[in-house]
Amino acid sequence: MGGVLNGLRRPSLARRLALLAIGGSFIALVIVAVVLGLLFQQAAVRRFDANLSDLNDNLIAGTTIEDGSVIAPALTDLRALRAYSGRYWEVAEVTPGGRLRAIEGLTSHSLFDTEIATPADLAQRLKANPRRPIAFDTPGPQVGERLRVVARWTSFDGRTAPVIYLAAEDRRPVDREVLNFVTATAIAFLLLGVGLMLAVIVQVRVGLRPLFHLRQEVAEVRRGKVERLQGDYPSELRPLTDELNALVAHNQETVERQRTHVGNLAHALKTPISVMMTEAGQRPGPLAEVVSRQADVMRQQVDHHLRRARAAARSQGQGERTSVAEVLDELSRTLERIFRDKGLTIDWDAPDDLWFQGERQDFMEIAGNAMENAGKFGASKVRVRAGSIGPERMRLTVEDDGPGLPPDRREEVVQRGARLDESAPGSGLGLSIIDELARAYRGSLTLGASALGGLSVAVELPCVEA
Repeated sequence: MGGVLNGLRRPSLARRLALLAIGGSFIALVIVAVVLGLLFQQAAVRRFDANLSDLNDNLIAGTTIEDGSVIAPALTDLRALRAYSGRYWEVAEVTPGGRLRAIEGLTSHSLFDTEIATPADLAQRLKANPRRPIAFDTPGPQVGERLRVVARWTSFDGRTAPVIYLAAEDRRPVDREVLNFVTATAIAFLLLGVGLMLAVIVQVRVGLRPLFHLRQEVAEVRRGKVERLQGDYPSELRPLTDELNALVAHNQETVERQRTHVGNLAHALKTPISVMMTEAGQRPGPLAEVVSRQADVMRQQVDHHLRRARAAARSQGQGERTSVAEVLDELSRTLERIFRDKGLTIDWDAPDDLWFQGERQDFMEIAGNAMENAGKFGASKVRVRAGSIGPERMRLTVEDDGPGLPPDRREEVVQRGARLDESAPGSGLGLSIIDELARAYRGSLTLGASALGGLSVAVELPCVEA
């Protein structure tokens, strides 16, 4: 779970580009959808108000004044004749208290025995600007009914008091129309957003494909499949690939120089040591024995440190890999001939596509020392198994049917010069060499009990895909 959370927290260029594009598109779509909804609502309400203004105009055009009384026209709007139909009109006057009151007999039949509810300050607002109609919302005569009302201030010759005309209609159908439009727009923009999201993801993946290919090719260089980057990359990435190729070439040159220096140092040190041992052998005596013994220790020290230096230089190199199956087959045939007198058989198994990430000589030393030790101390059988334990790790296990090794001595025998059996031939450096080389390749050596009854030597090492 922690690895997944760390992966989500890790910065990702593709995720960043996709989130920025998707987030920007989402905000833009929401803003456009809201603006469209508001514009449609305003247009619908303006159209609604225009119809109510036409009704007011018809009322005003048909109104007559007789002896100061207002005579309303006989309108043929069937909806205004049916009680609570949702379409209403009313002719009102201003009371001494400044409020509106319907003139008796001048209301539509649809109002039945009610009046249109108006704001308390409507008369003052109309008087302040008599040429401008005022539209407002108010509750209707039915429960839950919401009316849209247009009020207009009018003066007539022959009447001193002004007349207020109110035309109203249930606005719920308009609200439903607006709601339907907003819903359809939201669904359309949602589908558009999903389409844009998919398009952005595809665009980011296609646009960053050269980077993904570059990562794969760099991994192939590291695993030894190719020596340099060879892909045809866009002009923006070409300087990067050129610098990476230059870095790989520089690392290879550095490794080659290290190998040359190590070889020169080995030659420079081994020759004087050999001369010292030869001279001491020609002059027997206590001093010669001390010189010979110390010279032998010096040679072992030189071999030890030079071997580690060579392995460290090789482990940092690029483009080096070794077939595990080929090395095990070669070593098995050689060791079976060497231990032919004891009838030794070596049962080995390794996948053909398993490759050690390093030089062949180093893997032959690791596997050869482990198999040679098993041949020395095993009775008649040695079992060797190699396989991957991860995308970049492998394990080599060598088991024998010998006497084995007590757990308290397993750490001791890994030390340089320690012997499993003093009666057996050899210098006692086999397991220490394996441990040194494994550590140089960032691996490990583990000793345990074998299912065959003897010792089990397990070495973890880096590997690459075929």
